[in-house]
Amino acid sequence: QVQLVESGGGLVQPGGSLRLSCAVSGVSFRNCAMGWFRQPPGKEREFVAAISRNSGITAYTDSVKGRFTISRDNAKNTVYLQMNSLKPDDTAVYYCARGKLGIPNGSQRETDYAAWGQGTQVTVSS
Repeated sequence: QVQLVESGGGLVQPGGSLRLSCAVSGVSFRNCAMGWFRQPPGKEREFVAAISRNSGITAYTDSVKGRFTISRDNAKNTVYLQMNSLKPDDTAVYYCARGKLGIPNGSQRETDYAAWGQGTQVTVSS
């Protein structure tokens, strides 16, 4: 059974940083593209970042480019999202997701992802 467990969320002041982690089990992690999505309060879930199987390709939504960095450690079956210069608009529940086999690298479509974590809350507020 595939499991994705996010951690690292919390309350942070504007301009601060957080590092989210997502531990993956039950699947050959190195063969999976991975993504991060988020759902702001009262809004639909949206794409944040994606990374290819070998980390060679990454993709970001425009609003986080230059502030967020997605990375992965295939030896630890873990994907990360380093978030710097956080803004109140970054407040959301953040989800990691496992890509389906054969999806385009850097896919931003939710339907290209087959399994999801339970989410971790990130709140940016003074």
